[in-house]
Amino acid sequence: MDKTLERVALVTGANKGIGLAVAEGLLRLRITVFLGARDLSRGTTATKALVAQGLDARTVQLDVTDQTSIEAAADLITRDAGKLDILVNNAGIVVSHASPSETSVDELRRSYETNVFGVVAVTNAVLPLLRRSSAARIVNLTSDLGSLTLAATTENFPPLLAYNSSKTALNAVTVAYANELRPEGILVNAVSPGSVATDQNGHTGLLTTEQGARLPIRMATLPAGGPTGTAVAAGEDLSHHPLVW
Repeated sequence: MDKTLERVALVTGANKGIGLAVAEGLLRLRITVFLGARDLSRGTTATKALVAQGLDARTVQLDVTDQTSIEAAADLITRDAGKLDILVNNAGIVVSHASPSETSVDELRRSYETNVFGVVAVTNAVLPLLRRSSAARIVNLTSDLGSLTLAATTENFPPLLAYNSSKTALNAVTVAYANELRPEGILVNAVSPGSVATDQNGHTGLLTTEQGARLPIRMATLPAGGPTGTAVAAGEDLSHHPLVW
């Protein structure tokens, strides 16, 4: 265990896109970051590029749908760092763009395996490490599409049953953990990074990944007494506002 480490973070799905941008932003705050990547070779490539810039980036193979992989990742962080100060549950997928009536149960199940069950599995696995921190933070990457209020009141709201409902469920998961961990001072919040150009939307988003990473980084580094059990969303002008449930 490297006892010299001051702050340590784990970012899931960190070999590209918003996850990689969040990891780099945390690294530039002098936080050691474990880049969780399902594909170890891609994770290693991303990590090497950051290390070449003098940043303390480390790779960990992490498939959030595989309990064995999750436990191995938690063991590695335990050996190398002995604690965890920040968990950013970024890994997520869009399985189908079909209408609700044309979405298969398998597509729904696959979405939940990554976007919901994966978050719970990873959080539970590293919670003992987070409890060793004096200021632990958990950030769950959600979406405006998970808002029931917006879905019910917005014309032409994207009818992505699998993705939207999985993010709605993730918001509920966020509140549940926030309520449990509030007495311990562990802050748990959901962040919608805004319309970010990523592989999920064919790079049609309005914000760069670096811009999309700003709000998750801010919530991952909240001071003591900061909010918990909230959902916040980034606007196109890089402002942020509460995301209605």
